[in-house]
Amino acid sequence: MRTGEPLPSVGDVLAALATGLWHWDTATGLVTVDAEAARLLGLPAEPTTLTQGQTRARFHPVDWNEITGVVQLAVAEGTLAEVRIRIMDEQGRVVRVVRSRSKPSYDPERQAYELIGTLQEVTEPAPGATAGRSGVTGDWRRSREAFLLDAGRALAEARSTQEVLRVAAGLSMPGFSPDGLAVFGVEGDRLSIIGHHGHQPGDGGPFSHMPLTTDYPATEVVRTGRAVYLSSPQEYKERYPVTWPLAQPFGRHSWAFLPLTAAGRTMGAWMAAFTYPVAFTPDERAVLTTVARMLAQALSRAGAADSQRELAEGLQRSMLPSLGPEIPGLRAAARYIPTGGGLQVGGDWYDLIPLPNGRVALAIGDVQGHDVRAAGLMGQLRIALRAYASEGHRPDAVLSRASRFLHGITHDEHLTDLRFATCLYAEADPATGRLEIARAGHPDPAIRMADGTVMMRPTAGGLPLGIDPDADYPTTRFTLEPGETMVLCTDGLIETGGHDMESGWRRIRAILEDFDAYDTDPERGLEVLADALVQGVHGPSSHHTTGPLADRREDDIAVLLLCRPGEGCGCGAPVRVRPRVRRTLLSVAQDEPERIAEARQHLRELLHDWAGAEQVDAAVLLVSEMVTNVLVHTDADALLLAEVAGEPGGRRLRVEVTDAGDDLPHKRRPGELASSGRGLVLIELLAHAWGVDPRGEGKSIWFELNESAGTGP
Repeated sequence: MRTGEPLPSVGDVLAALATGLWHWDTATGLVTVDAEAARLLGLPAEPTTLTQGQTRARFHPVDWNEITGVVQLAVAEGTLAEVRIRIMDEQGRVVRVVRSRSKPSYDPERQAYELIGTLQEVTEPAPGATAGRSGVTGDWRRSREAFLLDAGRALAEARSTQEVLRVAAGLSMPGFSPDGLAVFGVEGDRLSIIGHHGHQPGDGGPFSHMPLTTDYPATEVVRTGRAVYLSSPQEYKERYPVTWPLAQPFGRHSWAFLPLTAAGRTMGAWMAAFTYPVAFTPDERAVLTTVARMLAQALSRAGAADSQRELAEGLQRSMLPSLGPEIPGLRAAARYIPTGGGLQVGGDWYDLIPLPNGRVALAIGDVQGHDVRAAGLMGQLRIALRAYASEGHRPDAVLSRASRFLHGITHDEHLTDLRFATCLYAEADPATGRLEIARAGHPDPAIRMADGTVMMRPTAGGLPLGIDPDADYPTTRFTLEPGETMVLCTDGLIETGGHDMESGWRRIRAILEDFDAYDTDPERGLEVLADALVQGVHGPSSHHTTGPLADRREDDIAVLLLCRPGEGCGCGAPVRVRPRVRRTLLSVAQDEPERIAEARQHLRELLHDWAGAEQVDAAVLLVSEMVTNVLVHTDADALLLAEVAGEPGGRRLRVEVTDAGDDLPHKRRPGELASSGRGLVLIELLAHAWGVDPRGEGKSIWFELNESAGTGP
């Protein structure tokens, strides 16, 4: 160029540099390009105006979607918008890659963006070549998209603040990864450190409780809501000379401080520090900004979840009792594990109530639902039960009054959400082990006998509480022998894990029968058994479990164990010789013929591990005949005593039915159409031995079976 000649125009200069100009106004939806930009887009090399649709047709679909995010980020940060775009031909093939740089602005009145920028062709690395950290190749894009998907999924699944911080510490960003992370929160007018990674304990001391007015990047981010990027130590020192001495010892070369914003409120800041220089290109800023937004949302959710857990734990502590001092002659242990849904506190409860007569009452129940109302009703019902029990009412009266109470507070004309509750209430005499039980729709208790045999103990019952204010609750009486443990639980322990009542009970029985494996500490035997029950259902737990374990539960679980110390129960002296006799005792009154079915069930429970299934059926048939004979032919009640003695495989069953009648039974020869008279014939046919013994008052009829594959003598 000779001296004095006019300078070439900007367009000529850009054309000489193979750089095109373009202008995009989102309000009009038009894109204006010069000749060079048109050529780069695969159009004739002449100035033209395109619609957004025509322009979009020239871009790779992924790149067009990315432009929107980059533009918004650049406007928010007041920086240039830079992005690489793959240009497609009519057949959908990539013909070139161009780099777009623009300065976007936003007009709030028109609610539109306006961009003026340049287009310049760039060369993609050869296949197999490694792109630099600032490169935006197709492979880099795919890695970034995969990273953001994985990071978003992991942060979304984090349930607590500590889990969110662990996920954030493990993030490995594509192409550039920080070696130091810190999450700052705000407490009043001061900065706090929620968590950090890549630092030694105590490193965060100078930055914790820092006033928000301090000249520090994180405090500026909290004050302004805008990110701060520092690409070099020199830039950090120039912009923040006061706090640079605090950052200098860490030996980092680049820093990114981003706002943690949720629901329009800046709740803190996130720092990513690098040991190598980072230019913080728009693409790198886009990744960091996206991670910061996901991190803020995760921390917000986790904070709410932490608050809920604290509330749930407070409710549990206030509503569930401690078992109090030891009971002379008895020992107790309990566990409560809330469901994973909602507030993590529900309607299950247990209680141990000292009574005025020196006895002790046990209660366990389940109010329908797993929400705050269920928890509130549970608290009211538990207090009512305690009050009725402390007044000295018998178990049937306690449940009758509790049912009227619950019916009264749930059947209000303004309430449409009616609730009921199941409950089992037992009164125990510590001196004798005598139990008196009333049951309202609740699962029956189980008894672990001294020899390790486990039996479901059928008890009389009535409707769940709150359904019928005039419901009756019959009582069942039996004795807890030395060495025996009674297990009370809610249905959550039985049915968790897809089990029904039958299969769930088999699982619980197996855990109880294998208790010897846990019986290593006699003083804590009952506590170990309580843990074993919970662990067998859904992993480890403590007395009141929250967190990930609780989150996986389908229903609340309450367990209450009562043991009468003695050999075999695990809460007394270590077991040296197991008792070889197990027994069950049941009375059937004249006005309780329905209890014959209970007698049959009792015997099946006693013989659950008997070798010969046909012998079990035979024994059940004979018991039914013997008890029925007493009710039909006498005016007395029947008392059933069944005992199993010996070692498995060679045991002997002895069943004895006693009544107060004087008439001795005798064998008859019934005809084909006779409706009775076959009882003794069946006993003689199926039993190995049998007999009738007169007593001072009344008589007893008995039979014996020896464990074998057959049923006959």
